[in-house]
Amino acid sequence: MKLALAQAQEAAEAGEVPVGAVVVRRGQVIATGRNAPIEGHDPTAHAEIVALRAAAQALGNYRLDECELFVTLEPCAMCSGAMLQARLKRVVFGAPDPKTGAAGSVIDLFGQAQLNHQTQLTGGVLASESSAMLQEFFRQRRSEQRELARQAHPLRDDALRTVDGVFNGLPDFPWLPRYVSDFPALGGLRMHYLDEHEKDGDQALTYLCLHGNPAWSYLYRKMIPIFLQAGHRVVAPDLIGFGKSDKPKKDSFHSFSAHRQILLELVERLDLKNIVLVVQDWGGLLGLTLPMAAPRRYKGLLVMNTTLACGDAPLPAGFLAWREMCARYPEFDVARLLARGNPQMSPEECKAYSAPFPDKGHRAALRAFPAMVPASEEADGAAVSREAREFWRERWTGQALMVIGAQDPVLGEPVMRTLQSLIRGCEEAVVLPQAGHFVPEQGEQVAQRAVHFFRF
Repeated sequence: MKLALAQAQEAAEAGEVPVGAVVVRRGQVIATGRNAPIEGHDPTAHAEIVALRAAAQALGNYRLDECELFVTLEPCAMCSGAMLQARLKRVVFGAPDPKTGAAGSVIDLFGQAQLNHQTQLTGGVLASESSAMLQEFFRQRRSEQRELARQAHPLRDDALRTVDGVFNGLPDFPWLPRYVSDFPALGGLRMHYLDEHEKDGDQALTYLCLHGNPAWSYLYRKMIPIFLQAGHRVVAPDLIGFGKSDKPKKDSFHSFSAHRQILLELVERLDLKNIVLVVQDWGGLLGLTLPMAAPRRYKGLLVMNTTLACGDAPLPAGFLAWREMCARYPEFDVARLLARGNPQMSPEECKAYSAPFPDKGHRAALRAFPAMVPASEEADGAAVSREAREFWRERWTGQALMVIGAQDPVLGEPVMRTLQSLIRGCEEAVVLPQAGHFVPEQGEQVAQRAVHFFRF
């Protein structure tokens, strides 16, 4: 196994995942192998396969009956199958692999009595050394990726960036982060977004999921898997000041027009088509003004507790109370807010909403957004919201589904019914009696309803 570890080290030095293997016959090493799929552009070039091929060549026989194979990591299904086909006498591995291990961690191919050959199996030999090598390799790779990302998207002097480490291990949020910083409205700020899809096609929709305050793209973690399973694409950005996006230090950076323009340019940059616009809270205040700028891109609307603030009518009493609370307690506890309105959430999920905002300096958007809701006809965003209201009344031709959280004290059912009357063709409104303001926390049932509703 120490010889296998030496092979693993060679793999690491070559930029491959550090896994090494050795084949022994009657106490003599006859072949070695290390991971080389990247180097050889070969998905089968795992250390075990490389070693098996070398051993077969050395013996002039594809049967390796009297041979033992030592490998630093529990073999996968492909390698386990090859070992059984080679009629190995014994397989010895180091560290277990809880994700793809086929020698007991995920499945146990060696324990199938129906197979016509039985290979002896021993695990856990020098497991700590094998695991340490793998952990160090991936730690270093993550560090390099963070440095590359930093160089590709340098941080402006007037902004902060939440450290990546606070986002590690968040419940049910496994998706690859993506960043953009080079379109005009961003001015060099780094914007984070998710962009996930399992397949492309003319029938695939793009669910554009826009969050509100004080949430971020984590809000849609329960809905994204269902959209993906149905074969659609999901794009979920973090507004500047939220989530993994950069956070300007000054409250004054934030304005309705600036955030709207950033979203418009993001849609153009990603060339989104067949969009189902998914909005809640500020995701709706901003998002409902987007389709009129490019109507052909949009096919549907999934609208959850939000509003259009046109400045020519009083703001809802519940929102005014929320705005007053934010002004009095600008450092309010985000996790506690989520827990109070969503008792079904775990403490870890609630804390995940707080992760982007570790201190006062990172919270400029949380302070600025409540006051940004247009309250007069002259306010920034009011005129474009009135244009949007006219668009939804007269020119919208897509489908629309409304889902209402009945327990929302800020933008509850009366506000949503008024909005429903403004959206042409919005005949279906689903009321969730137990849901509060953050309706996507009921995401599974909402997403399932949407998948069945939006068909073009």
